[in-house]
Amino acid sequence: MTTLSTAQPLRTTPEGLLWEPSERWVRGRKGDVTVVDSRHPVLVWEPGVPVPLYAFPRAEVRTELLRPAKDPPTGSHTGSTLFYDLQLDGELLPDAAWTFPSADLAGHIAFEWFRRTGRGLDHWYEEEEEIFVHPRDPHKRVDALPSSRHVVVEIGGRVVADTHRPVLLFETGLPTRYYLPREDVRLDLFRPTEQHTGCPYKGTAAYWSWHGGQDAPGAADVPSDVLWSYPEPLPAVGAIKGLLAFYNEAVDITVDGERLERPVTHFVRPPS
Repeated sequence: MTTLSTAQPLRTTPEGLLWEPSERWVRGRKGDVTVVDSRHPVLVWEPGVPVPLYAFPRAEVRTELLRPAKDPPTGSHTGSTLFYDLQLDGELLPDAAWTFPSADLAGHIAFEWFRRTGRGLDHWYEEEEEIFVHPRDPHKRVDALPSSRHVVVEIGGRVVADTHRPVLLFETGLPTRYYLPREDVRLDLFRPTEQHTGCPYKGTAAYWSWHGGQDAPGAADVPSDVLWSYPEPLPAVGAIKGLLAFYNEAVDITVDGERLERPVTHFVRPPS
């Protein structure tokens, strides 16, 4: 079995892949069938992709369930050419796995995650905790800190939230998010939507859209799903349970009397 020493530093391959070994025990399942059971996973970052994925030694993958892909998406995944379909219980899952062309990762197989791409394995675990969407980046930090700052949120000049009991969520690479008690938010001005998203650091979020009328200046530019909450967040950010947060990119937030600039992120684009 080919394994990579955890003593190795973060490396870059000639193809531009970034990788490092992980000491976490990782399992990947399709339904009730465990396809991957690895104590020697490798975290891989593809060029231009901000989140990592896992690759696993072949000996820790049920390779008897894999078949050469009938229609491989050659050229995707940093020039990979060897793809596999997953054959399981009479169902064929196309392009569920692949190998990278890099010699550094020879003997390793990577898998698609269903909750990220709509195909591949649908349940993943690190140790005994289920993880979602993609592996958690060990170089990224997420902290949820209760605060007594005075936070006011406005839409088109109308106050929609006012609290001295926020929880501030600091997440590497993202704007600070202000999670507010429901009692301090005008939730009557919003309507729940069908939108749900998964986050490997926080859990599954539910959303609301603005329903307070378009008469106020700027209100017409408020995007849908501008407000969200994590009803059952992951333990590491349990302090935000049931609280409500707005996209700073789309509303006006004032903290301790100082109006914050609206950040620009890929989550919400400014109106054209």
